[in-house]
Amino acid sequence: MIIVTGATGRLGSQVVERLLDRVPAERIGVSVRDPGRAGGLAARGVRVRRGDFADPGTLDVAFEGASQVLVVSVDKLGQESIAQAAAAVDAAYRAGAERVLYTSHQAADPDSFFAPARDHAAVEAYLAGTGKPFTSLRNGYYTASLEFHVAGAVEAGELVAPADGPVSWTARADLAEAAAAILAGEACFDGPTPPLTATAAVDLEEVAATLSELAGRTVRRVVLDDEKWVASLVERGTPEPMVRLLLGSYLASRGGEFAVTDPTLETLLGRSPRSVREALQAR
Repeated sequence: MIIVTGATGRLGSQVVERLLDRVPAERIGVSVRDPGRAGGLAARGVRVRRGDFADPGTLDVAFEGASQVLVVSVDKLGQESIAQAAAAVDAAYRAGAERVLYTSHQAADPDSFFAPARDHAAVEAYLAGTGKPFTSLRNGYYTASLEFHVAGAVEAGELVAPADGPVSWTARADLAEAAAAILAGEACFDGPTPPLTATAAVDLEEVAATLSELAGRTVRRVVLDDEKWVASLVERGTPEPMVRLLLGSYLASRGGEFAVTDPTLETLLGRSPRSVREALQAR
């Protein structure tokens, strides 16, 4: 049985949908914190069980009979994130899973400027240390995250942000489809995959130009000093730790951490991944 965690979340739910296109429902199980939210999946024949990374005792039942487990990374940071992922990995192997898949990040590296990328690198190291088969899905930076950077830009006529670098923004839906293809046996990767990214990397100058074309009005790219940008968001009520986390993404992009592109995602999909332009058009 293929087990998908976080199956009512933004990524996991899409993985399950694409998996249902490929394998019978009775071969799919989901581990969710609130089974009540997965009633629609249960009605379609998917096995639904409660599983909570923060309560590892629930995972043994949730993962029972697993041949593969997709561990969708949690929305946490630092040691909490790493510990919860490790608990899920351990439970998956205890349940007899032949392979654990983990949703990582294209920039996973212990020296990354981007805190989540450091966490993903730690989980990958933990997986490698088990000595058992695993696949780490090196997912591109979700295009959905671009919304934060461009919010209000068209209305203001300015896209104001710190200096940045190219990012191979990648649609969550495309990454979900790729994960489903791998779970269904259409491809196999041992250890980290190549970066699963869109075919182009763009910086915010290019994003501003695209917004201008789509909106029919000029959107200027304005570069703001890092600390001035931090202060401006804090003044508007964003907690400083969150702003510092976001600043790390700009530092990482300036260092080229998100600039890589790779054809693997396109090959898995059998088509071109969605572009930034398509994402901005759909806003």
